[in-house]
Amino acid sequence: MRNNFIATLADVAAQNPKIWLLSGDLGYSVLEPFAARFPDRYLNMGVAEQNMAGVAAGIALSGNTVFIYSIGNFPTLRCLEQIRNDICYHGADVKVVAVGAGFAYGSQGYTHHAIEDVAIMSALPGMEVFVPCDPIEARIATQAIAASGCPSYLRLSRAGEPLLHLTPPKDLRRPSVLRQGRDVIIFASGPIASACLAAADRLATEDLTVGVLTVPCIKPFDDAFAQEVANGARLFVTVEEHILRGGLHAGVLASLALVQDRPPVLGLAIPEPTSKITKAGDREALLEAAGLSAATIAKRIRSALAQLS
Repeated sequence: MRNNFIATLADVAAQNPKIWLLSGDLGYSVLEPFAARFPDRYLNMGVAEQNMAGVAAGIALSGNTVFIYSIGNFPTLRCLEQIRNDICYHGADVKVVAVGAGFAYGSQGYTHHAIEDVAIMSALPGMEVFVPCDPIEARIATQAIAASGCPSYLRLSRAGEPLLHLTPPKDLRRPSVLRQGRDVIIFASGPIASACLAAADRLATEDLTVGVLTVPCIKPFDDAFAQEVANGARLFVTVEEHILRGGLHAGVLASLALVQDRPPVLGLAIPEPTSKITKAGDREALLEAAGLSAATIAKRIRSALAQLS
């Protein structure tokens, strides 16, 4: 996903001389193609994310579009005050790109687990938030935020994510159908959509039709779409590699708040950490522990349906 992002950004920068990229002293073997093609528009800011956000705001307010790039929590939480004050409150055309969403850097421990970032970035004024599920959505999201003219957050996983779309979606601000189904509708945010498709395959053997939707745009959230698909479903399920508060689940619940006879909503997410459950490990092991493997997602949906019977 990150390689797809940088290749797309380089293509966009070739057409737009106002595109800049700032890095927080990482991206080696990833960012070099951009740096080599556009040395006058690439800066390695070092391990100084607060300064990187402030410099990005200054370059953007001089008439440019600036992408800042670092791992998970570092271009978001470490420089949150600068993003809020320097970027958002001035409407600066800065794009915050975090690689390593969720448990992608799981072995590095909790400092590298990006599991609250969507909620925090969504709360900032004027900030749009994109969470692509595969390299296709990452490419389209990069193109979209490069042209949007407003502060943006792009949440990427790491590398090796499978392609989930058969055809590219036309508009990432509207959810896309990955699998048709009406009994259960799963809203998925990010690469966890792959596990949701596998869970839907398991449930399909039980005379259930399970739809899987990818929701790459968390803010602004497409309220109308959620309200449209609510009619006739037995159960809505939200699945995200993030805590339950402030992310996809919150957006779906807010959209359905005024819908009469809406289906119940089951939220599947990473439990909020405590000292007892904070762990390090590879992504798959941590997702399993969080109840977000394909088998566990299917099991939890079965349990929720049984309670509705």
